Amino acid sequence: MPQETAAVVDVSLTHPGIAYSRNVFGHFIEHFHRQIYGGLFAPGSPLSDERGFREDVIEAMRELRPPVVRWPGGCFVSSYHWLDGVGPIRRPHYDKAWRVTDPNTFGTHEFVAWCEAIGADPYICTNAGTGTAEEMSDWVEYCNLPQGNGHWSDLRAANGHPEPLAVPYWSIGNENYGDWEMGAKTAEEWAILVRESAKMMLRVDESAVLLTAARADLDWTLPLLREAGRYLDMVSIHGYWDKLHDVNEPSPYLTAIGRSLDPQQEIQHTIDIIGAASLTGKVSIAFDEWNLRGWHHPLGTSEAAISARELNEDNSTYTMADALFSASFFNACLRRGDVVKMANIAPSVNTRGPLFVHPGGIVKRSTFHVMAMYAGLLGERVLDSHGTSPELDGACVPVVDSLATLDASKSRITLALVNRDPSASVACDVRVSGHPVDGSHPATVLDGPDADAYNDVDRPDAITPRATKLEFRSGRCVLPPHSLTMCHIDLPLHHSEGDVDAGRMLSGDWHLSSAGWHKTS
Repeated sequence: MPQETAAVVDVSLTHPGIAYSRNVFGHFIEHFHRQIYGGLFAPGSPLSDERGFREDVIEAMRELRPPVVRWPGGCFVSSYHWLDGVGPIRRPHYDKAWRVTDPNTFGTHEFVAWCEAIGADPYICTNAGTGTAEEMSDWVEYCNLPQGNGHWSDLRAANGHPEPLAVPYWSIGNENYGDWEMGAKTAEEWAILVRESAKMMLRVDESAVLLTAARADLDWTLPLLREAGRYLDMVSIHGYWDKLHDVNEPSPYLTAIGRSLDPQQEIQHTIDIIGAASLTGKVSIAFDEWNLRGWHHPLGTSEAAISARELNEDNSTYTMADALFSASFFNACLRRGDVVKMANIAPSVNTRGPLFVHPGGIVKRSTFHVMAMYAGLLGERVLDSHGTSPELDGACVPVVDSLATLDASKSRITLALVNRDPSASVACDVRVSGHPVDGSHPATVLDGPDADAYNDVDRPDAITPRATKLEFRSGRCVLPPHSLTMCHIDLPLHHSEGDVDAGRMLSGDWHLSSAGWHKTS
């Protein structure tokens, strides 16, 4: 039975809302374990095309409508030299980050081609660990300058691509604040390196969108912004909330879902730091690595330490907790879509990603369907909305999380409603401009037979979206346990008194009551 105390969602039509960036639905792949080799790239597999790209992976990724993909790392990039991965002769190198040999058969050209295959913009993260500002800017030249503009653009042409690769997004470094990173820096060292690297990269391509490694930490990010902020478009922050790198003991449902508020807190901390640097409206946020579960990679070079990474591939880990945490993450980013301009699930393929790839096929984990729903079902603008909810027993978070969007034609509201309760339905009262919604409205629901359900090779559809109708009575609907519901409410385009102008309706001339839409002036 639904809880007696209902959650309340009140959507305002007073303002047109925030136009957010679709890059919030972005992706990330790294040279870690089977993300690339044996994942999206498997030359010789009967499931791969002539380039070695897994065709089933390409098809699945297209379902997610990926706007942007970040590569090649991650920790990997801090000792990666891009020249090793271009040209006809590829020499393997020992990857000091992950302590394995990388064959370098998947490099810049392969990455850009894969992005094109799935319909995404490429985003390259550069080596600011063992690399230099000049090496970073040379990579920009190799990718983006027309042939005839120097040694590196001519080398690209000699390597079979006369036209620029046109990589729009570039990041200086990855987590260089951490002692785990190759070439870690102090805050002061980092600020100077970023300033000089950004200057050189922009002198090669002034249209490049520049990001850099930051964190929701005043002591690191404020000096960075004061020194280099004038050259930057975004700061990059990362979040993994279930820490599993040393010991692979994934948190149970309530513990995991209890971390659902953490991303919005880190977003707000970073917004405050940007404001302290007087860069509000000039520098945005990219949450360009995020996932509920941290990657498992115990220390050491032993066979046991390396093989332990296979534990990341256990599909039973990725339950409705992962799905609903991810939905809450998207809601947090979209509510601050004025500042959060990119987010990249870490990773897309294998490890903790939404898509599990094995030699015989793929499995769409619970988070795959969340990403597909957010990328495919929401409107283009986030409306002002306010929600209240009882607290979830066993976790200090509201039971219901919500978001409201409006489509480009201003004719349809889409509600994203998350019921975090693992076992109970919850009543939710929905009002638009203070008036209750009534009737039956088309909806898509993602849930499972229980909160710990998961998809696997032998049970690929235990969790899958289903089309349905959401019934409202005097504003009240009932959300299934452990569920994400997206409901569409069409606004009237015609009325007995004449055509409704959607723009005027959003200014308050039209309201929804239990009797339907009516004119107030």
